[in-house]
Amino acid sequence: MKKELMDSFFKLNKSNRQWHLPIVAGLSVGIPMILGWYIDNIEAGKLASLAGLSILYIQSDKLVERMILLMTCCFGIMVSFTIGLFFSFNSFIAPIAFGLLSFGVHYSLHKLQLTRPPGNFFFIMLASTAICTPFHLESIPEKIGYLAIGTILTCGIGLIYSLLTLKKNKEPENLIHHKSGYTNIVESLIFGLVMAISLAVAFSLTIEKPYWIPISCLAVMQGSSSKHIWLRATQRVSGTLIGLGITWLIASGNPTPLIMVMSITLLQIIVEFLVVRNYGVAVVFITILTIFLSESGKQLTQDTNEIFFARMIDIFIGSVIGIIGGWILYHEKIHFYVTLQLKKAKVLIKKTRPT
Repeated sequence: MKKELMDSFFKLNKSNRQWHLPIVAGLSVGIPMILGWYIDNIEAGKLASLAGLSILYIQSDKLVERMILLMTCCFGIMVSFTIGLFFSFNSFIAPIAFGLLSFGVHYSLHKLQLTRPPGNFFFIMLASTAICTPFHLESIPEKIGYLAIGTILTCGIGLIYSLLTLKKNKEPENLIHHKSGYTNIVESLIFGLVMAISLAVAFSLTIEKPYWIPISCLAVMQGSSSKHIWLRATQRVSGTLIGLGITWLIASGNPTPLIMVMSITLLQIIVEFLVVRNYGVAVVFITILTIFLSESGKQLTQDTNEIFFARMIDIFIGSVIGIIGGWILYHEKIHFYVTLQLKKAKVLIKKTRPT
């Protein structure tokens, strides 16, 4: 375990991801940011840039399938974000809605065989961000509009990128592991429940930006086994500490808005290059990137120490919840018990149906 932990920080794994995809991901996030800076509305640029993350779902080697998948994911991200905005009006209802959405996203992606990274992460991340924002009904159409502009830009970039890079006779795609219907339902139920609990805990602590807790929980639960969950949590906490230190140094230099915009673009490229090769190192840059995206430039330079201490606490709490959730997610006895109850319920429903 110790050797594996050390390797997770110092070893670069091989990846079949094409070298130019991180650059395209950086452009998809960076172009909306640059446009936002140009029109003196960086917050709008940040919202639009979130849609750029959907470029990472282009996982087919056929142009038509790739574009259909990209447009579907863009639509899914908009739906997740919209649901989050509409249910942000009440801190008691929000965790329930968030849990149901997380269940639906996890279940649907497995049904659609979209289980390869980034999987459910960005759909739930955007919903978490939206559901934790102050509720202003009149501003919801504007926010959705900015995100929609980002999806249009992303689809345009995705089309140009695909036309330039897709080649015939490529190697076949990796086979996808299919899960049984009951396994998918049980995993989705557990996933949705843990996400709901993480958001409820965040709201109960009355912290300024509660979405950090469910996002950290979500990141840890992306592990593929109980052992991998622990490794993810360790990487998340240690990488965050280093990332916070680097961000503190950058913020101390009072960077201009343009430098922040260019930094976000560069960081996105670095993150997408590293995340499939060394997650522990990638978390360092993910921390810097997410803080730059979530905090306004003025607040970042004025309340540096307060922001970093708060983020560290939030990420630690979210990681702990993620560890517990991951243990439940991969516990065979819990899976067996819940599956048994679902089968009993199915039989009972059939018996009670009128003939």
